Amino acid sequence: MARQKGIIKLKGKIGDLSFYKTQDGHLAREKGGVDASRIANDPAFVRTRENGAEFGSSASSGKVLRDALRPMLMTASDNRVTSRLTKLMTDIKNLDTTSVRGERTVGVAIATPQAMALLKGFNFNNRANLGSVLFKPFAVVTATGVITINGLAPINDIAFPAGATHMSIKGSWAKVDFANNVFDVQLSNVVNIPIDATPNNIVLTPGVAPAGAGTNLYLLHIEFFQELNGAQYSLKNGAYNALSIVEVA
Repeated sequence: MARQKGIIKLKGKIGDLSFYKTQDGHLAREKGGVDASRIANDPAFVRTRENGAEFGSSASSGKVLRDALRPMLMTASDNRVTSRLTKLMTDIKNLDTTSVRGERTVGVAIATPQAMALLKGFNFNNRANLGSVLFKPFAVVTATGVITINGLAPINDIAFPAGATHMSIKGSWAKVDFANNVFDVQLSNVVNIPIDATPNNIVLTPGVAPAGAGTNLYLLHIEFFQELNGAQYSLKNGAYNALSIVEVA
């Protein structure tokens, strides 16, 4: 693809050229490629069909995870989270050593320790990784989903944005069945505290355990606010908020 330069930016088609706008700027590309019906039926493209099927499966696994966490993603995600999550799911799918080529899936691979290790630590907001926001150890009890942070003094233990006066911390316990694309998510209580030097013992407890079968994911979410006339307002549309998978079981 080519990048458009100059004052006038084109959008649409001129002959075999397509002009369009993306988050990377105004681009142009020439029409080309193999006919879709040939890719779907020609034996020469069997590898292409296999790769396409596996890519579609990985993309679906990424979507089910985004759907499960949508309430938190609305305040803590970046504009490339979809592509980053699809890449992660593709890497996990590649760990499926039992299915034939073209039928490898995240649903099979996720049971391996290597796949769980890849998923653990994923940050949904690349602008605010949890490790660069929270500088206090935390503990996760996988049997109950409880997350604890003892002695958290925000002014010392949190990298907070300018203008922030308060922060909220919450956890979640998600059970995601990547084989059948179903999920259940249980949120914890929300702890809202001022950003000062007061130590806080944070205990985040889901109401109940999520139902169903699947992979257990434990997440930690940090959101920043500015208080004005007694009301708290979220800062910069979530640009500084962190959301991360902190444990997988």
